Amino acid sequence: MPRPVPRIMIAGVSSGVGKTTATVALVSAFRAQGLKTAVFKCGPDYLDPTYHARAAGVLSHNLDGWMMGREAVLATFERAAKDADIAIIEGVMGLFDGASPTSGEGSSAEIAKWLCAPVLLTVDASGMARTIAAVAHGFNTFDPELKLAGVICNRLGSKGHLDLLRKAMLKIPIVGGFPKKPDWAFPERHLGLRTASESTLPDALIKQWAELAVEWFDLSTILKLARSAPSLPTESEPSPAAQPERCRIGIAHDDAFHFYYEDNLRRLQALGAQLVKFSPVNDATLPNVDGLYFGGGYPEIFARELSENSGMLNSIRAFAENGGPVYAECGGLMYLSSGIRTLDGALFPMVGLIPIETVMTPKIQALGYVEVETQTPTILGGAGLRFRGHQFRYSEPKTLTGKIDQVYTVRRRRGGEVTTEGYMTKNVLASYIHSHWASNPVVAEGFVNSCAMRSRSNIGKGATP
Repeated sequence: MPRPVPRIMIAGVSSGVGKTTATVALVSAFRAQGLKTAVFKCGPDYLDPTYHARAAGVLSHNLDGWMMGREAVLATFERAAKDADIAIIEGVMGLFDGASPTSGEGSSAEIAKWLCAPVLLTVDASGMARTIAAVAHGFNTFDPELKLAGVICNRLGSKGHLDLLRKAMLKIPIVGGFPKKPDWAFPERHLGLRTASESTLPDALIKQWAELAVEWFDLSTILKLARSAPSLPTESEPSPAAQPERCRIGIAHDDAFHFYYEDNLRRLQALGAQLVKFSPVNDATLPNVDGLYFGGGYPEIFARELSENSGMLNSIRAFAENGGPVYAECGGLMYLSSGIRTLDGALFPMVGLIPIETVMTPKIQALGYVEVETQTPTILGGAGLRFRGHQFRYSEPKTLTGKIDQVYTVRRRRGGEVTTEGYMTKNVLASYIHSHWASNPVVAEGFVNSCAMRSRSNIGKGATP
């Protein structure tokens, strides 16, 4: 029987209470003690995992109940945490918030129950005293199947404030908290936290939060709670056997494009794809590849640099014209469009494979889970292919000329509205939807098959354009 993986979930009463800060601080503090940490993020978020990875020194993995399903969540956790001394899982929104207002589907609570993970509830305790006991009592009794193991009190006035809150609690321990540190806050932009890098999250700041955790938290109690987690069930999704290399897929990866689910990339590799990273911002041409994958990111922030890199733009156009499979999501769609119009009204020409203009807006244009069904064969597979994903965007498409083939029907998880999307031309498929292929592993197989066919057709013809 495999050993139980010590694990704890850092949940919150809502968004914005300091879950990411607590996760980064605790991961770094335990790592400084010599513990091997694994770290995870509930929900579809791409940005928080970059902060986790900076603190842990390893990749952070998304766990999303609605997009992935129970078996894939368990398999991802077991694979990434199997050798860890402690696994720390950051929740999403409030503990019970998810895909539905009437069930736990897609929530942190659902993931905690699937993983049998003790939960630490993060509370903004500024201006709070005895009320902390009522908050903890309500969260502890709302779902009897969930184990609320402790409370983290954020934005404290002083250590005296923390002592007062501890006296007010009846049954559930307060395992620590942080004083107000506005000067240490992580920087944000319109999609949430800025991607963590040495400039946005320097090592010195991570160390400061870790030292504060050592001073203000009961780390031994947290580790004891994590070690109380039982062994996990073993009926999780089996890992596919790795296949020999079948093709090379270029992954756009730089400051403009870096929103990818690690599970999607792993699936491509397991199916025999060698992943080759390249930079649409900095590289002059494409590498020698058989397919292209453009994830989301911030192309609008780097619109001028992307537009002025004519060598890369021409290289991508030539690749697509020669039948190369190209798949793009959200920011990738914006890059493949005719141009990006920024908030100041400036228009920056882009690759031009999709005849739309993507226009930035000051307000969010789409947010939430969706389910996709393809209406015609695509580079992902046959018609009728269904998979799940998520939208979060501040731009909208503006049709320029003629009719654009839209090959997706998209049903919103909340409300059930059905729209059309998914722009296709030749072997190019682009959409605003960030898809998670654990919802249907056939999607990854279809994309690798398309790229492998391209690879076979180019045998003896020299380098890929």
